[in-house]
Amino acid sequence: MDSLIALAASPAAWAALVTLVVMEIVLGIDNLVFISILSNKLPEADRQRARRIGISLALIMRLALLSAIAWIVGLTAPVFTALGQDISWRDLILIVGGLFLVWKATTEIHHTVDVAPSDDILDKKAPVATNFAAAIVQILLLDIVFSVDSILTAVGMTEHLPIMVVAVIIAVIVMLVAADPLANFIHDNPTIVMLALGFLLMIGATLIADGLGHHVPKGYIYAAMAFSGLVEGLNMMARSVAAKKKGGGTH
Repeated sequence: MDSLIALAASPAAWAALVTLVVMEIVLGIDNLVFISILSNKLPEADRQRARRIGISLALIMRLALLSAIAWIVGLTAPVFTALGQDISWRDLILIVGGLFLVWKATTEIHHTVDVAPSDDILDKKAPVATNFAAAIVQILLLDIVFSVDSILTAVGMTEHLPIMVVAVIIAVIVMLVAADPLANFIHDNPTIVMLALGFLLMIGATLIADGLGHHVPKGYIYAAMAFSGLVEGLNMMARSVAAKKKGGGTH
């Protein structure tokens, strides 16, 4: 208890907490975009529940990994060498997760661009639970990848476990608050869906590169995402103004 009180009274600890919260929120954006896109594929009645379950699983996963922090740090130890590159369990997790993300984003882009006429006539007898369960399993797989990356980032920024736990909980609460507005925004703006899938494709490629020992600073990735989002925002504003002018001209 004394150590916690001393930690709470330390300005350096608060600075580390704020920095780590910001980092965890930024790292959680990838996870949240994936959950939003996947949940939007479900029937409307199941979407919010899928998001809540997915984000709750992300929190459980992160807290479980924090409780086994020594094991997590050990994941960075080389397991074998391939083509002169040391490969650890963390690298394998990132590579597999990146490949899955690239596959998923590519599949979703294909479905978005090349919609079959029969897609509008769904088999009403198909059980919704199967689709819901499949969505949760896919969310869980990516939760594992993003959680390992998140916890390793936390370990690299502070040695105090309470700070890591508080930062993770705050970041996940922010994800819970932002989940529905983000998912609804993506759903209501089809061009944003393609942009978000492009982000996931880029993030998947980055995870693979990181797993192979070619680290790409995340600042570049998020700067590119922010710039693309700004451009798309300007396009949306331009389309809105054009639609208003066209509507005004018909009266």
